[in-house]
Amino acid sequence: MSDEKLRAIFPNLLNTPYVITSEKDKKYNCIAWAAGDNAKWWWPLPEDNYWPNEAQAGNTMRTFADTFGEMGYDICEHGGLEPGYEKVALYTIDKAPTHMARQLPTGDWTSKCGQLEDISHLLEGIEGDGYGSVALFMKRPNLDFS
Repeated sequence: MSDEKLRAIFPNLLNTPYVITSEKDKKYNCIAWAAGDNAKWWWPLPEDNYWPNEAQAGNTMRTFADTFGEMGYDICEHGGLEPGYEKVALYTIDKAPTHMARQLPTGDWTSKCGQLEDISHLLEGIEGDGYGSVALFMKRPNLDFS
């Protein structure tokens, strides 16, 4: 059932590889998952959401870039794998953020799909009407080289 639901929401998953990597969980969302937090629901609007810097509230690309910038990320030009760096990708529709994914050491990406599961996927696997497309990449040095 879950595979069917994911492919219905993200039709590109029909043509790209993906793997479900967790059970459903309503505690956290894609932004929290991209930030490495699986205990809170992150969103930059105050309605019962967590945001690390309340002064930067608002659903804009600038809000996300500034907040992840405070976490050590810098804007970069592409989502290709770069040894020594970890990356995040921001999806938007009409420049409004909708989703974030985090790059895995393999070069694939990991996403929390709303209240559904976490998946590993290609970037284009979740592009479409629901999340739009990637509009911004950011990277920071990865100090964990294990």
